[in-house]
Amino acid sequence: MRGKEIKRMNRHQKIIIIFIILAAFIGGFTVNQFVRSRGIHFWRSRAVPAEEKKVVWSIGIYKGKSPFDLISPNNVHNPVLTAKDVSDIAAEFIADPFMVQENGTWYLFFEVMNAKTREGEIGFATSDDGFTWTYKQIIVNEPFHLSYPYVFKFRNTYYMIPESGHANSIRLYEAIDFPIKWSFKGTLLKGQHFVDTSVVNFNDKWWLFTSNSFYSDNLYLYYADKLTGPWREHPKSPVIMGNPHIARPGGRVLVFNGRLYRFTQDDSQTYGTAVRAFEITKITNRDYEEKEVMQDPILKPAGSGWNEKGMHNVDPHQLSNGSWIACVDGF
Repeated sequence: MRGKEIKRMNRHQKIIIIFIILAAFIGGFTVNQFVRSRGIHFWRSRAVPAEEKKVVWSIGIYKGKSPFDLISPNNVHNPVLTAKDVSDIAAEFIADPFMVQENGTWYLFFEVMNAKTREGEIGFATSDDGFTWTYKQIIVNEPFHLSYPYVFKFRNTYYMIPESGHANSIRLYEAIDFPIKWSFKGTLLKGQHFVDTSVVNFNDKWWLFTSNSFYSDNLYLYYADKLTGPWREHPKSPVIMGNPHIARPGGRVLVFNGRLYRFTQDDSQTYGTAVRAFEITKITNRDYEEKEVMQDPILKPAGSGWNEKGMHNVDPHQLSNGSWIACVDGF
């Protein structure tokens, strides 16, 4: 999610801006075309219209027969969490939910936009049944904006990769006292404004999907033998280029029935309009192929209520009875 739309620029970035403006007049093409052609990303995904800055994101719970057929159940009063539930700081909104189940308890992690600092922090809530939630506290904050707390378990240890694009890096945190205490473990990648990073361990290798900050139309792919790296960019990366419909990650990368699926935001009309699903049909050190699971988005605006205008994140989990539960967000 967005924090401050324009980050502080260093001297080199200011020179680039001046060069772009001059090039636009001299070369006869637009600044927009130049930026896209060079992949420059010193801003976040795009400028935000004034009316969009006032939107309020909340978190809901959906259910379904599959991770691609999810609806708001009749016995759940969505949204299940809003900014009003945050008790330890003044919150403007909450978004980007990810959840895990441990010893019969559900833990939900999400971005909390601090209304005072205008920076995102990571908070969490708990539930016994996955439908009724109790907010607990902020657990990770930094001097820079955090969001998209991608939480996962590997070899009995919980890790988190929150979006930390304002630090020009992808940072890994380890739970040393789950779920409350997290420690910074190391930097996976640095030097760019990475957003909404999603990782998965598949076929004995780690795969990392991430987008850039100026436009949401490129999807970059990296791989590594170990979670801590070193990470190498895939030879086909960016695996999606120039397509805001399907590029920016929008939830957990899912391993289901031996197959790999990724969820993506549809940012073509406005930020966070809908969520689409893709099956990754081939992923090796050399090749990458995918196909869309269905033609329509799996999550889209409801037209009224808490998710009237859009939805942009999903984290589905299969229950013991074969059905699925998912945390989602909407504005």
